[in-house]
Amino acid sequence: MYYVVTGAAGFIGSNLVRALNERGESDIIAVDNLTRADKFLNLADCEIADFIDKHDFLAQLTAGEFEGALEAVLHQGACSDTMETDGRYMMENNFRYSVALLDYCQEEEVPLLYASSASVYGAGTVFREAREFEAPLNIYGYSKFLFDQVVRRRLPDADSQIAGFRYFNVYGPNEAHKGRMASVAFHFFNQFRAEGRVRLFQGWDGYADGEQKRDFVSVEDVIEVNMHFLERPTLSGIFNLGTGRAQTFNDVAVATVNACRRAEGQAPLTLAELRAQNMIEYVAFPDALKGKYQSYTEADNSMLRRAGYTAPLLTVEEGVARYCEYLLSK
Repeated sequence: MYYVVTGAAGFIGSNLVRALNERGESDIIAVDNLTRADKFLNLADCEIADFIDKHDFLAQLTAGEFEGALEAVLHQGACSDTMETDGRYMMENNFRYSVALLDYCQEEEVPLLYASSASVYGAGTVFREAREFEAPLNIYGYSKFLFDQVVRRRLPDADSQIAGFRYFNVYGPNEAHKGRMASVAFHFFNQFRAEGRVRLFQGWDGYADGEQKRDFVSVEDVIEVNMHFLERPTLSGIFNLGTGRAQTFNDVAVATVNACRRAEGQAPLTLAELRAQNMIEYVAFPDALKGKYQSYTEADNSMLRRAGYTAPLLTVEEGVARYCEYLLSK
């Protein structure tokens, strides 16, 4: 029996493959699109049974080649570019592909764990898994929102597990290939190592410089939640996956710079001290993001906790420091 991980060479997908390996599983079918060939590096230290292109996999699946052979599908594959303007591509890649997987998994009674997104909430201020709080700002968010609606309609009559996770702002190892869509922690780290400073957005939307707030969640916690549900196939639903704690971009910048300073034997500095020494600078808020940007997110984790996940989730100070240590080791 095989585990399938779509988006397996990507950020969260490759971390899931590694987590399965750590649990003794190597019968893993890695599914992805390697048009960006350098993504293979994320899987170079993993054990898998096969790698299949995402289009070939869907064709083989619908042809019945995996009938009775799948333990579970962990569906992470998607275009996550919030600035993508090709709506036809986004809907085909993110929505239609996901519906086809859902259809198959329900027909064959295979558990499906999939990646949704906090982008479904748009500019709202309540982040609870209910329709009245959902209003995506871009086509990426809409593609995730629309699939969640399909899942909601299917859940009452589902024949096997369907668990969707609305990821908030995830950061951690294996995201370098994402380019500008990589986390702010990744970008801050590279800016500071290259220039001795980091750049944040100036104030906008009622927030002071660098004070926009997001729920930043470590990929370590994302993987642990996925494993919690994988090991409990009776748990189904759509769940927020964040820390439940909004922190500022300034917090991320301070944590990143101080982690780098600590590695060089230097004392930590406060935000005010970092600003005074020009280690933190602010740039104009981009016009292209106005009206399409979430200035505040904070997961309501009540449903996740009711599903039995009780472990604490890393703060920015804890998680970013660990991530920087990892990056420095590489």
